[in-house]
Amino acid sequence: MSDQITIALDAMGGDDAPHIVVAGANIARRRHPNVRFVLFGDETELAARVAKQRGLREFVEIRDAPEGVAADAKPSQVVRSGQETSMWRAIDAVKAGDADGVVSAGNTGALLAMAMLVLKRLPGIDRPAIASFFPTQRGETVMLDLGANIRCNERNLVEFSIMGEVFARTILGIGNPTIGLLNVGEEETKGNDALKDAAQMLRELDLPGEFVGFVEGDDIPAGAVDVVVTDGFTGNVALKTAEGTAKLINAFVRETFRNSFWAKIGYIFAKRSFDKLRNRSDPRRYNGAMFLGLDGVCVKSHGGTDAVGFATAIGVAIDMVKYGGNASLKTTVERLDLESLRPQAVADS
Repeated sequence: MSDQITIALDAMGGDDAPHIVVAGANIARRRHPNVRFVLFGDETELAARVAKQRGLREFVEIRDAPEGVAADAKPSQVVRSGQETSMWRAIDAVKAGDADGVVSAGNTGALLAMAMLVLKRLPGIDRPAIASFFPTQRGETVMLDLGANIRCNERNLVEFSIMGEVFARTILGIGNPTIGLLNVGEEETKGNDALKDAAQMLRELDLPGEFVGFVEGDDIPAGAVDVVVTDGFTGNVALKTAEGTAKLINAFVRETFRNSFWAKIGYIFAKRSFDKLRNRSDPRRYNGAMFLGLDGVCVKSHGGTDAVGFATAIGVAIDMVKYGGNASLKTTVERLDLESLRPQAVADS
């Protein structure tokens, strides 16, 4: 693989696009000198914004895409009529070989639907999953699925486990990741049939990582395992709950130090420690959810992030390309022969 990596950017996706996309690209190119970008969006506006970012122009190519994907657009509608959108054209650039990966902060459902249609699934994978990583007491933990698949059967959960293990090795650099299935208890008798059957399958598979069994919700922030596997409904609820709890705690801390004069004085002495805490829990450091299981690198940035957060999402895509995440996943799936595990498919509602 060439040292140069090219990332396609949906410049019109996100709450503050295209500003955060262009500014984020400039931050990312300073972090990763070997990266180049293809920006898709309103050509005139993008050219003006790129010109304002010092040093960026020589690292980007701008391609006109007159349409964007609305935040409330239905994926089915976009798939039928969204070929001229910046999101579709950015994904298509990966398919055509013009880019090594794509990053978008746009409509999640539309992005996944387009990516599945254009890039297709990796051989042996039934369903792509949304994966990301979070800070824990022990470091960082990967979690999937975060919303792509509301209902899952045992094969889906096994696939997620394999994909999460590869993500942990590729992005987090963990040599032998531990894997746990999220359940209502650690006992083998707990959970539904899909969880129990998936656990049995994982015990029988020669996984690259180590399957440790069931884990509970409080094991996620504790960092009990490196990869937490669950269905998309549960994973999305857990994600949003964690994000809301973090915001609540930050609000409580701010309120506490505003209560009195002496509290404000105490904050002055503790500011350095609180700055470290704020940096450690900064959601921008963990921005960038990977659509695992696609035959191409596709990363979803949080729609409400800023330029720093978008640059982090770009970094996730770069790492997946640089360290061959998809190639590793394809090799692992082929070796494990998942076709022998295929149960009756479960349809999303």
